[in-house]
Amino acid sequence: QVQLVESGGGSVQAGGSLRLACAASGSFYSTYCMGWFRQAPGKERERIAIIHSEGKQGYADSVKGRFTISQDNAKNTLYLQMNTLKPEDTAMYYCAARSGYGGYRSCEAYEYINWGQGTQVTVSS
Repeated sequence: QVQLVESGGGSVQAGGSLRLACAASGSFYSTYCMGWFRQAPGKERERIAIIHSEGKQGYADSVKGRFTISQDNAKNTLYLQMNTLKPEDTAMYYCAARSGYGGYRSCEAYEYINWGQGTQVTVSS
């Protein structure tokens, strides 16, 4: 069983930065995809950043150049560094994981299986 726990959310003014963390535990995948998703009230869930265990990353256009996904394998932790935050970045942020068998394409193509409980990010203008 895979457990994911997010932390690092909070309130910040526009232009500020936050770093989210997602601690993974349990019987994790040997080859994996991990990603950050967000959902604002009344909107669909958006996939914003993904990473394969081999290192390849991908970003949504809405965050490209501002957000960076990274991982610390020694700590079993996934991060999302968010810079130049905008009010439209306000949402609940979730990390998720799935098997990465099949390579990076599997990170883009298939549904994520394991989810954290989410952490709220609020950006004020």
